Amino acid sequence: MSAARSSVVASLLALIRKELLQAFRDKRMLAVILAIPVVQLTILGFAANLEFNRADTVVVDDDRTQRSRDFIEGLAADRTFVIRTVDTVAEASDALRANTAIVAVIVPRGYGRDLDSGGSARVQVLVDGSDPTRGVAASASLEQYAALLALREAQARLPAGVEIAVPRVGLEVRLLYNPSLKSRIFIIPGTGASILLIVTAIVTAMGLAREREVGTMEQLLVTPIRPIALMLGKTIPYALFGLVDQALILVVGNLVFDVPLRGSMFLLFGSALVYLVATLGLGLVVGTLARTQQQALMGVFFILIPAFLLSGMMTPIEAMPAWVQWITWLNPVRYYIEILRSILLRGATFSDIAAPFWHLLGLAVALMAVAVVRFRRTLV
Repeated sequence: MSAARSSVVASLLALIRKELLQAFRDKRMLAVILAIPVVQLTILGFAANLEFNRADTVVVDDDRTQRSRDFIEGLAADRTFVIRTVDTVAEASDALRANTAIVAVIVPRGYGRDLDSGGSARVQVLVDGSDPTRGVAASASLEQYAALLALREAQARLPAGVEIAVPRVGLEVRLLYNPSLKSRIFIIPGTGASILLIVTAIVTAMGLAREREVGTMEQLLVTPIRPIALMLGKTIPYALFGLVDQALILVVGNLVFDVPLRGSMFLLFGSALVYLVATLGLGLVVGTLARTQQQALMGVFFILIPAFLLSGMMTPIEAMPAWVQWITWLNPVRYYIEILRSILLRGATFSDIAAPFWHLLGLAVALMAVAVVRFRRTLV
C-alpha cells in the first residue's frame, strides 16, 4: 500500500513539474498568467471611477441680466459643472444628443424680474438619463444649489438686523473604512476577483483542450498514472500561479490605488485557495466539454460575462430582481468579492465572512466534483 501511494505521489509530482516547465517555456502563457493580470488591474483600476466630479454642462441664458449671470457663475464656482454657453435650446438639445454634455440649463426670460419682484423664478434643467448614476448625481447637485440660492434670497429680503430662524438638526457623520469615498477602493477587489477567474478558467480549459488536440493526452493515458493524479497534476500548478496573481493584485491595489490591507492575509489567501478550486473546477468542466482550444476559449467567455454581471462588482445584488438574485447564489465570484471587500476594507474575521465562505466552499466542492466526473468520462 505504501509503495502504491509513493508511486501516486511520484507521478503527481512529475506531472506538476511537467506543467510548470511547460508554462515557463511558453513565454506567451507565462505572460497570460503573471503579467497580463497586473496590466489589466492597473488599466481597469484607473478606468473605473464612479465618483461624480465633472459634468459637462451647456447653458442657454435667455434672460441676459445680472441675476442670470450670477446664477451661472455660482453654478460653475466649484468646477463640478463645466459650463459652456450656447445660444438656443435646440443647440443645447443637440449637445445632449451628441453626448458632448450631460446637463443643459435654460434660464428663461424674466428670471431676474421674477426674483426682484419677490416671486418664484424657474429654471429648466435637462439631464441625460442614459447614465443613471451620473444623471441622479447631477440632479441632486443642482437641487442642492437651487435650495442654497433660495435660502440666500430669503435672507436678503429680510429687514436689516433680522435673521431667519431655521430649525437645524446636527448630524455628526463618520465615514468608516473609506473616509474619502474613493470608488476605486470599492471596485479594485471586485476587479481582482474577476481577473483571477479569467486567468485560471481560461488557462485550465485551454490547457486541457490543447492536450487532447495535439494528442499528448493519449500518451499520458498509456502510463500507469491514475485519473485523479492526472487531474491534480493539471490543476495544482495553475492554483499556485493563481495565488501568485492574488499576491500581485494585492500589491498593485495597495501601492497604486491605496486599497487598504486591514484583515488577516492568512484568511484572505485561504479564501483565495477555495476560490481557485472553484475557478479551476469550472475551467476543467469546460475543458472536458471542448474538443479544441477555440471551443474552450468560447465556452469560458460564455460563462464570464454572466459571472461578472451577477457578482455585485458594479451593481448591488439587492437591486436585482428576485429571480436573478437566486441565480447569483451559483456564482463563486459573488462570494469571493464579498470576502475580499470584507477582509481588505473592514478587517473582517472568519466569523464575519463565515456565510459567504461556506457558500464559496460548497460551490468549489460541487464544481470540482463535476470536473472529476467529467474528467473520468473524458478519459474513458
